[in-house]
Amino acid sequence: MGTDKSGSARNDVMHTCYNIIMFQKVTHLLFRNTTAKQTIVKNIFWLFTGQFLSRVIRASLVIYAARILGAAHWGAFSYALGVAALLTIFSDIGINALITKEATREPEWKHYYIATAFFIKLVLLSFFVLGVIFFFPYLTNIPEAAAIMPILIFVFAFDTMRDLGSAISRSLEKMQIEAGINVFTNIAIVVLGFLALTISPTPRSLAFAYALGSGLGFTAIVIILRHYFKNLLTHFRASLIPLILFSAWPFGLLGIMGALNLNTDIVMIGWLRTPEELGFYSAAQKLIHLLYIFPTLLAASVFPLLTRNASHNPAYAKAVLEKAVALILLIAVPLVLIGLLVSAPLIHLLYGAEYGASLATFRILLITLLIVYPSSIIGNAVFAYDHQKSFVVFVLVSAFGNVLFNALLIPRFGIEGAAISTVITQCITNFLIWRKMKSINNFSVFTRIKSLLRLT
Repeated sequence: MGTDKSGSARNDVMHTCYNIIMFQKVTHLLFRNTTAKQTIVKNIFWLFTGQFLSRVIRASLVIYAARILGAAHWGAFSYALGVAALLTIFSDIGINALITKEATREPEWKHYYIATAFFIKLVLLSFFVLGVIFFFPYLTNIPEAAAIMPILIFVFAFDTMRDLGSAISRSLEKMQIEAGINVFTNIAIVVLGFLALTISPTPRSLAFAYALGSGLGFTAIVIILRHYFKNLLTHFRASLIPLILFSAWPFGLLGIMGALNLNTDIVMIGWLRTPEELGFYSAAQKLIHLLYIFPTLLAASVFPLLTRNASHNPAYAKAVLEKAVALILLIAVPLVLIGLLVSAPLIHLLYGAEYGASLATFRILLITLLIVYPSSIIGNAVFAYDHQKSFVVFVLVSAFGNVLFNALLIPRFGIEGAAISTVITQCITNFLIWRKMKSINNFSVFTRIKSLLRLT
């Protein structure tokens, strides 16, 4: 009997030790940077977890709001929020990406870049807020959208400044900070959104919930990264302003191109069609945006590695790029096929029968996954090789093409025309990006795809 008890106690001790060892291994894997491969895995895990949970959590509010508000009111809210999203991108002009890149390359200058970038963003933010206050009433014929835009300005302001904190966490390669803040912010927005719509089911109530939740997210990241924010005045360097502005704007072009592709449709549908149609298009587009999570996260995870090795170890950087693009294509193809098969029941389940008009738009926009998935990584690689000025041409093509094809197709084909316009513009623009990267580093994707398929 005594032997049994001692054996049981010994087993309990061994089990406890095993749990402690496993906990330490998981902690080392997810919270420390030890090797390049482990750091990529860790960053992918945190970015994926944070973005996936954030988008799923936010999607629950989007679906609920679309059902409660109806297509017309949801369309008005989507229009105003789309304009706010555009302003967030334009007010950044690539500063966040520059902070990530330069702080990775020159850690000793990190505090000076962050402090100077903070004040640059603050000035730009002030100009854009004043511009919205004066000019937004002239940019829409949807009165309900104009009424809530002053509230959504705060969403734009808080998101802009919170993104600087995300850039700091990426430069530290501590994506767990960004992931945690994203999840917290979206939980705050969703909880407040459900409460607001329960009390008063109007776009105005939802706008207040978005603004307050975004403000809580900004406050949280300032508290966590207070070490980098507490000495902003002493670390500010006026001499860095021209350097940051000159170096950042090419980075901003990638964000602007993405913003134009995602939000120009919403703005032009708001001009050319009805709020109901805008609501239908937004419902389909939100689901597609949720699927854009995969290339965004993989691109963000490999970007620091590409940046460090692009000039010193180009063969290694090329291999990383090829593997990343091959992997993301193997994710994109089945997603598109599955999406086409389940599109009808999915739209009906999530939004209800009223949103059946979104179905054709959703199916057309699914095609963009085959374009956006590889090009998100390739576009970041162009920046890693310091060829970001090439994006001047890409952005001009994207902006002109989107507006031109929307103007031609929306009046005739409605929201389906806007979706077709997006596909055409993305095909043209991303072909140019792919060709540029091939000229920089003659990477090959299809051999990597074959290798990955053999592994499966």
